[in-house]
Amino acid sequence: MSKTINVIISINSDLSLPMRKFICFLVIIAGLSTDAFAQKTIVYPTIGEIHREATFFDKIIPPDAKIEVLASGFQWSEGPVWIKEGAYLVFSDVPQNTIFKWKEGEGISTFMKPSGYTGIAAYSNEPGSNGLTLHPNGQLVMCEHGDRRISILDWNGGKRTLTDNFEGRRFNSPNDAVYNKDGDLYFTDPPYGLPKQQNDPGREMDYAGVFRLSKNGKTTLLTNEMTFPNGIAFSPDEKTLYVAQSDAKAAIWKAFPVLKDGSLGKGKIFYDATASVGKKKGMPDGMKLDKDGNIFATGPGGIIVFSPDGKVLGTISPGENPSNVAWGDDGSVLYFTVDMYLCRIKTSTLGDGW
Repeated sequence: MSKTINVIISINSDLSLPMRKFICFLVIIAGLSTDAFAQKTIVYPTIGEIHREATFFDKIIPPDAKIEVLASGFQWSEGPVWIKEGAYLVFSDVPQNTIFKWKEGEGISTFMKPSGYTGIAAYSNEPGSNGLTLHPNGQLVMCEHGDRRISILDWNGGKRTLTDNFEGRRFNSPNDAVYNKDGDLYFTDPPYGLPKQQNDPGREMDYAGVFRLSKNGKTTLLTNEMTFPNGIAFSPDEKTLYVAQSDAKAAIWKAFPVLKDGSLGKGKIFYDATASVGKKKGMPDGMKLDKDGNIFATGPGGIIVFSPDGKVLGTISPGENPSNVAWGDDGSVLYFTVDMYLCRIKTSTLGDGW
């Protein structure tokens, strides 16, 4: 006889953070620790709130949608990406120098360690991989803080470097990356992974750049006008490149026109959230777009959903600092990393490219 386990719990935001972590841990373990012959139906614990600013938001996020906690106990989770072949998610824990794997029905396992720093001496507080993306051929590509490079996971095992410098100067700590349809990689390079960040003596660039690695192997500086460039994403037609800036003094998203040669035109402020810094948890960080060009951007207060013209449609607010997002399953499920959590929400839209 098979068993069905249903666990339903909503975590009260008034509880202390350690207590919320403990409850999540107990519930997830309870759901995953049945005997080998059990048929498991897990209803994950839920957290946070969903704030609806426009009626149209109901067509994107269903009125009954919940923020589900799939796993917890991480130090700083980041860079989720869905692997279609195998139907699982991988994401970084930057301080732990580890990439974790999550799969429905199996839970969490270690996918790669070390993930971003292979040295033998102590390095920084954030040595591991950060943003993850997929090469057009499906290989996993990693932004590595400690080794200060963009690397790719080889089909035959091991990793190789795609780029680690510009004009002979090492990068600061590549943070997030996205490919265009032509196979060029666009990425950001703030100093967050350096031991002393922008004041680190080992820093070889006096700016934080947005770069392009062309499919022919050439690395080009696109702009150095942003203080702490972070999340990066294209509009569905690839005519606009969005870049988040994680600067408490200028917490903004910029929109750059993409020129015919792949370079960037003059950027404009897409949205300014500086007034919310310190009042709400989070900073402009990772983002993804849906098929209609709506932007799902982590920032102060949670995952802010913008229309293509910069209007706030609503906010998915988990109650902790969000870092990055990814579309998964059939393209309608939004996975996101939130400080110590891995979460998801089921939507009524589809991610760009699905």
